[in-house]
Amino acid sequence: MKQTAVKSFFDSNIIVYCYSATEPDKQKKVFSIIDNCKFPFISSQVLHEFCNVAHKKFHADDINVNTALTEIERLFYIHLNCITTVREANDIKHKYKFSFYDSLIIAAALECNCKILYSEDLQHKQVIENSLTIINPFI
Repeated sequence: MKQTAVKSFFDSNIIVYCYSATEPDKQKKVFSIIDNCKFPFISSQVLHEFCNVAHKKFHADDINVNTALTEIERLFYIHLNCITTVREANDIKHKYKFSFYDSLIIAAALECNCKILYSEDLQHKQVIENSLTIINPFI
C-alpha cells in the first residue's frame, strides 16, 4: 500500500490496541494505519502511559514491556516533551477546555507539525489551531 506523507500523531489509547489481545479488530485497524503512515509520531507521555497500562491492565512483566518499547521505538518518531510542550498544553487546556493530559498530547502533536492526531478519546474531526485534525480511526 502507498504510504501517506502526512505527519500523524498517535494517542496512548491507540498504541495500547497494538498490544491488546481483547480487541483484534481494533488492533488490525491500528496496525494498518501505522503501516500506511510514513511519518508516525508519539511522545514521551505516550510511552509513560503505555507502560502504565501494560503493567496494570495487561500484567506484563518488565521483559515484555521492554520488548514492546523496542518495537515502538522502531515504529515511531518520539517527541520528548519539555517545558515548552507543557506551557503549550496549559494554553490549549485553557483555550479548548480539554484535560491537561489530553492537551499535552495535542501540544506534542502540534510541536511535531502533525496534521492528524489519532485518538479515541477526543472529538472526531475537530480541528485544533487550524492545523491538527483529530481522527477517531474506529468511526
